[in-house]
Amino acid sequence: MKYVALLRGINVGKSIQVPMKLLKSQLENIGLMNVVTYLNSGNVIFETELTLNELKNAIGCMLENEYGKKISVLIKTSEEIIKIRDSIPDEWQNDETQQTYIAYLFKDVANPELINELPIKKQYIDIKYAFEAIIWNIRRENYNKSQITKIANHKSYDRMTTRNVNTARKLAELCENKN
Repeated sequence: MKYVALLRGINVGKSIQVPMKLLKSQLENIGLMNVVTYLNSGNVIFETELTLNELKNAIGCMLENEYGKKISVLIKTSEEIIKIRDSIPDEWQNDETQQTYIAYLFKDVANPELINELPIKKQYIDIKYAFEAIIWNIRRENYNKSQITKIANHKSYDRMTTRNVNTARKLAELCENKN
């Protein structure tokens, strides 16, 4: 089965540095196949016959052993990644007029009601829940008014990992590719 692993909080500022080329070989060493990394922000597409629990354990243990710290990893099936991408309105882009992001949610916080708990000003943001993800689009002139950065103070923030719409769409495209 094909999966996507989204590593949270790596390769940013003083965070844990995980070289993608090295990560690829480390994941191959634990038996994952057709491993492809995308960008330097912890996006990995791969295939395996392991169950989801076996996979979470194998990747989590390997990362902690290799990097000396626990790294949160969200694992989604390729089908889930594609469904999330397909739920993003085509007109939602990252360009000079707007920003679109996807917060992929860990199961323990994945709930449509989470949107109502976030400390944002919804009148300045288009936001929706789809397939254990929150997708938002902000006109650039409304970015500060939306208070989107305040989600970093919310109790669920450590249980989500965000990617911009271009990355979300590319991950889905890579999931659709046959190896």
